[in-house]
Amino acid sequence: MAQKTSPNHDKEMSNFRWVLGRLLPVFILAVNIYVGSCSSSDLSLDPFTQQKLAKISRLPGQNFDVDFAHYSGYITVNEKSGRAFFYWFVESDENPSSKPLLLWLNGGPGCSSIAYGMAEEIGPFHIRKDGRSVYLNPHSWNKVANILFLDSPAGVGFSYSNTSSDLHTNGDKRTAQDNLKFLLGWFEQFPQYQGRDFYIAGESYGGHYVPQLCQAIVRHNSATNKKTITLKGYMVGNALTDDYHDHLGVFQFMWSAGLISDETYKLLNVFCDFDSFVHSSKACENVLDIADKELGDIDPYSIYTPACTVKSSVSKKLLKRLVIGHVNEEYDPCTEKHSVAYFNLPEVQKALHVSPQFAPATWETCSDVVNNNWTDSASSVLDIYRELIGAGLQIWMFSGDTDAVIPVTSTRYNINALMLQTTKPWRAWHDEGQVAGWTQEYQGLTFVVVRGAGHEVPLHRPKAALTLIKSFLAGESMPALQQVSDS
Repeated sequence: MAQKTSPNHDKEMSNFRWVLGRLLPVFILAVNIYVGSCSSSDLSLDPFTQQKLAKISRLPGQNFDVDFAHYSGYITVNEKSGRAFFYWFVESDENPSSKPLLLWLNGGPGCSSIAYGMAEEIGPFHIRKDGRSVYLNPHSWNKVANILFLDSPAGVGFSYSNTSSDLHTNGDKRTAQDNLKFLLGWFEQFPQYQGRDFYIAGESYGGHYVPQLCQAIVRHNSATNKKTITLKGYMVGNALTDDYHDHLGVFQFMWSAGLISDETYKLLNVFCDFDSFVHSSKACENVLDIADKELGDIDPYSIYTPACTVKSSVSKKLLKRLVIGHVNEEYDPCTEKHSVAYFNLPEVQKALHVSPQFAPATWETCSDVVNNNWTDSASSVLDIYRELIGAGLQIWMFSGDTDAVIPVTSTRYNINALMLQTTKPWRAWHDEGQVAGWTQEYQGLTFVVVRGAGHEVPLHRPKAALTLIKSFLAGESMPALQQVSDS
């Protein structure tokens, strides 16, 4: 038999319902804010709960549906200093469980892989001129792989550190170790990808990041006798590799393309050949300034295409930032400006699970603080190539042939320095019946030139770049011209 309630009890319940009605929306809002801003590397949560929190439902300005899942969030790489790296992970648009995993790294040092790799090169979401909407890239590399974009090191993009001095002490060595810690943490959050064939690709100063991280992985696997990370190979484009050979190639390319004078060409070789790309001497800087003036108002990252005429806050000093590119949907040289507008939108940052507590005051494509305070930059990574070739990794280098920053001549000098035996001689490769570039295969390394591409090959020649990654992942030679039978 139900117990009777008193009038006072009914009044109390009514008051309770009124209070609950007022407080419940506030509570729900607080929960949503917490879920949207919490670090997806929270170890108190099981991996699949973390994945649910990291999953992106829809991007602002996205007026189309997609057939793949994508995720974003943070992985802590150093608990003591509070360093955490931001990632954006995009599964393949077809059968992701059967596709390899590819990590993409842009360079700088100090530039965002979200800004470049995702938003204007190999990612599925590219940004329109309005800076508020996105369109689907028909040549996205997630057609052939699951792609992980990483902002590294701390201070780049949405990656952060609770220790402000960390932004002034970044360098090659710590970045390689932090990138390894990121991967180990990421695989804990996405355990279904452990043991999956894993590749790393990148460009520009990624020419340091990629082989250095591969070396760290190989040595970690050897030391632990585990293969949490099943590294199969790596590929780098227009990559900084060896300061001496890269300088030789840059100066030769600029001179032979008619961009600089004979006198400046000679001075560059006198004062800069043996300098660091990142930490140039004052004498070398002075000659680089002369070369910059002689080039005029062109885009050295793509010498035959228009430069963006819109004033930008981004530094444009020749050779000082090794990743900034331009061009988009139907050739738009101001792509970088659109990224700055889009990723600074509060609704975009919320959709990407960017923590308001750790979000930068202003999101930038590249960080001057990180770039200007880089502590150590290896003068050469050719020794790492020799080690990793010996370890049996699949290694490819590619070059857009209209880039004056790390040109095709530089890459050829670096490959020649390795003194590898040729297994398949120089030849043209084709795409849809046209010469799309040239290639040569060596014992342990494949070299590919992409015709008409600048520093960011997938930006300038997206279809050819998709053919490139397909061939790389399949371990096959670049396609030759298909002869059509008369019968």
